Amino acid sequence: MAFESLSDKLSKTLKKITGKGKLTESNMNDMLKEVRMSLLEADVNYQVVKDFIASIKEKAMGTEVMESLNPGQMVVKIVREELVNLLGPEDAKLILNENGITSVMMVGLQGTGKTTASAKIARFVKEKLKKKSCSLPATSFVRLRLNS
Repeated sequence: MAFESLSDKLSKTLKKITGKGKLTESNMNDMLKEVRMSLLEADVNYQVVKDFIASIKEKAMGTEVMESLNPGQMVVKIVREELVNLLGPEDAKLILNENGITSVMMVGLQGTGKTTASAKIARFVKEKLKKKSCSLPATSFVRLRLNS
């Protein structure tokens, strides 16, 4: 959800800076403002966002654009590399308790995708790991969901 929003905002900003031969402070700030706002709206910690944006800006400022890329695509490339660096280059494995129940607690603000992420995890467990899953809400706002 947060990354879809980020992707949409980046796409809109890309249109503004295409055709430039070099990344400038001006066209870079337009794009980074959208990235910053999207991450903050996704409840990413302010200091993490600040450091993330500073890292992107440092790497991208004055970077010569590769022949096959325009400045917007170059920024997207740099943002992607930094996201991979921030989130980790390897997939995290879901470790299940072989001798019983595995509990996973989802915590976050309302509207941040906990239910969607929980459903995706339950589907993954069912389809890929061939295990049963049961999701229980700890709030009165979400109805009980049982998956088998």
